[in-house]
Amino acid sequence: MNAYTKPEMPDVAATQTAQQNGTLDWVGMSKIALPVVVKDNQHGNYDAKAFVESYVNLVSPDVKGIHMSRLYLLLADFSRNGVLTIASLASFLKEKLASHDDISNSTCMQLEFDYFINQPALKSEYSGWKDYPVTIKGVLKGDKVETEISVKIPYSSTCPCSAALARQILQQAFSDDFADKSAIDKETIEKWLQSERGSVATPHSQRSYADVVVKLDDSYEDGFPISDLIQVIESTLKTAVQTAVKREDEQEFARLNGSNQMFCEDAARRVKNILNLQPNFVDFWVRIEHIESLHAHDAVAMCTKGVANGYLPILHR
Repeated sequence: MNAYTKPEMPDVAATQTAQQNGTLDWVGMSKIALPVVVKDNQHGNYDAKAFVESYVNLVSPDVKGIHMSRLYLLLADFSRNGVLTIASLASFLKEKLASHDDISNSTCMQLEFDYFINQPALKSEYSGWKDYPVTIKGVLKGDKVETEISVKIPYSSTCPCSAALARQILQQAFSDDFADKSAIDKETIEKWLQSERGSVATPHSQRSYADVVVKLDDSYEDGFPISDLIQVIESTLKTAVQTAVKREDEQEFARLNGSNQMFCEDAARRVKNILNLQPNFVDFWVRIEHIESLHAHDAVAMCTKGVANGYLPILHR
């Protein structure tokens, strides 16, 4: 039996010149489905089902196109054999750029996936899984690699203005109900507070989100600080949304909301201040969004670290 001989096939990208000359900042692929093992510096290896974007620039103005199949096959090989750390990401970017060294001098890669953490309840013995959308991005320009991670964290926010207005209504209801009393004993007040009249008005709360992007220094070579970043943000906002809850957990959640009332500006300042204290975050970009229950629109506050040549205060990333 004769061995199969692959016929010679045309390679338009290599043999034809560009229809119009010009360099391009990035060329590549997006929405590449890829299973990849990501190492978290707190919880170890995590099997992520990621969607990947992979690019190189095109610095040769007369070259028609890049070698997209090379980028894809390199990704597939890494998925089978590698664990994603900051060090391995840097190494992979250099390998990817070497595959296009005749037409490119920069490359980048971005992975998006949901990161699941089993979070304990506030008071009871229960726990449940919570997912956090995570993005990891690496950029290689020349011999310099920059790495960033981003995470979207849901939490609850109680409006301070609404709380003050609700207290005023509560005070007026109390005065109306006891208008004919010159003195009221403790037991009577406690019963009134536990009755429906004790919640004649309640402040509004809403599902809220902290979108946080941080640029990492070189100290995280062994793993990504995904869990660390989530923990830092949730601990400073104090009202992370819950998974499994019993009544004692819901009551504690109500207490936390009441004692941590915040406008979006308050939340943004909390996050900015805590990120400024993290020595290994070179830069950060933060977008706080309160999905309003009162208004038909949402409340937003944004901030950056403000370093020279750092992240710009753009509206979306």
